[in-house]
Amino acid sequence: MKLITRDTDYALRAICYIAKHKSKIVSVSELTKELGISRPFLRKILQILNQKGILHSYKGSKGGFNLSKQAANIFLMDLIDIFQGPFSLNKCSLSKKKCPQTEKCPLRKKIESIESYVVDELKSVNIASLSKGING
Repeated sequence: MKLITRDTDYALRAICYIAKHKSKIVSVSELTKELGISRPFLRKILQILNQKGILHSYKGSKGGFNLSKQAANIFLMDLIDIFQGPFSLNKCSLSKKKCPQTEKCPLRKKIESIESYVVDELKSVNIASLSKGING
C-alpha cells in the first residue's frame, strides 16, 4: 500500500513550486524543467487541479498556472482525495466481498484508530507549510 501515489506526489510538487512563485504565472515548460516531470503527465495533473479549483490556468504565449486559493487553504488531504479517492486503511485485502467478520474483527478497531490518526495528521498539512522548505 502506498500512502502517496505518483499522481499525488507530482501534484504536490507542482503546487508547492507554484506557491513558492506566487507573484507570477508559472508555465508548464518551467514546471517540467524544474521538477523533472514529463510534460504530458504534468499537463494531465495540472488540468485536473484546474478543474477541481486548486489552480487557475491562463492561456496564450505567457500562459501557465497559479493558485486559485491561498496556499494555507490547500491541504495534502485535498490532493489525496482528488488523485486517490477517500483514504482508507481498513479494507480487507484478503477478499473482494465484504468480510463477514467485520463486526467481530479484533484488528478492525485498531486499524480504524490508526486511520483516524493518519487522516487527522494529513488534514493538518497544507501547501504553505510544505512550500517553505522548497528552493527555487
